[in-house]
Amino acid sequence: MQNAYPPPSWRRTGRGRPHGRPVRAYGPSKGRVLRKRWTRALAGVAMSAASLLAASVLTAPPAAAHGAFMQPGSRTFLCWEDGLTDSGQIVPKNPACSAAVAQSGTNALYNWFAVLRSDGAGRTRGFIQDGQLCAGGNPNYTGFDLPSADWPVTHLTSGANFDFRYNKWAAHPGSFSLYVTKDGWDPSKPLTWDEMETTPFLVADHPPSTGPVGSVDGYYYWSGDLPANKTGRHVIYSVWQRSDSNETFYGCSDVVFDGGNGEVTGIGQSGDPGTSPCEATFAVTNQWSGGFQAEVTVRNPGTAAMNGWTVSWLTPSGQQVASVWNGTLTVSGDLAAVRNADWNRTVAAGASTTFGLVANGPATVPTLSCVSP
Repeated sequence: MQNAYPPPSWRRTGRGRPHGRPVRAYGPSKGRVLRKRWTRALAGVAMSAASLLAASVLTAPPAAAHGAFMQPGSRTFLCWEDGLTDSGQIVPKNPACSAAVAQSGTNALYNWFAVLRSDGAGRTRGFIQDGQLCAGGNPNYTGFDLPSADWPVTHLTSGANFDFRYNKWAAHPGSFSLYVTKDGWDPSKPLTWDEMETTPFLVADHPPSTGPVGSVDGYYYWSGDLPANKTGRHVIYSVWQRSDSNETFYGCSDVVFDGGNGEVTGIGQSGDPGTSPCEATFAVTNQWSGGFQAEVTVRNPGTAAMNGWTVSWLTPSGQQVASVWNGTLTVSGDLAAVRNADWNRTVAAGASTTFGLVANGPATVPTLSCVSP
């Protein structure tokens, strides 16, 4: 399915639809220097490769690098973005990205597009071992298998149509299979196959591409529906199988199904993780035939202020949220999500805030998911 828009800039907002040269919420100064930083980062790749060749050691050769998810961004891609500096060095600020570099080195981010197995042949379960899914069993990327709730995340809406983009650092024919974690997946534990849904929620067979190779402006693109009835934090696992060789690319994209439209959080600021501690409770305060009123309490159990929050839930059978106050409601199928208002965005450590709602149907208390930001 080809999109009817011209190649956009690699930076984006929302669900990846172009807006001239859209900028993420970096602030003015970072937006102006990002492409300069990318150029310097490429220079750093060349210098790094030259130095390593001189020493007869090359741990992650650029020739073996071909692509990774840009939206929703893979761990290597978003950590690369997080670490960009004016000097061309890569210095991640996100705690999970920093831990990954401490284990695997900065070469893994200079080559964020090289999470591959030359002998993969499209194989998954039984070939890639439990706890090694995000690195695809590639020893150069083991730091990106580390369990953490701090990985940068892309905010999405369950069941919504999404514009996917996968970088083509080198172009190859093939197909892309996308899997998602099961409900109840625990990001504090190593990712295993038993925690993944057994069949892909989407397969893109030889999708079109745009832009030059060897650039963040070049990528494969396709549109498709995100998995339905998902709430909270998950991993989208991608497998790109080449049709002209056994080479296969693997990657983890951390996402939060909270009614978002592709916004990315957890990059660009020291100690700014993708999510923070957040708790929510649901209490019915009044009810009548055919409907009820409820109050949801959002609490910050952490030791630092919470800057933004989203509460989401799957509405019980026959229940429909009619209105909300002290927050912004988004509904997609059975998924309801409420984001903070401007005035109650910040919740101090140990403090709480509330929002109210009126719903039609039975007063069944749903299971809530709360994330911040």
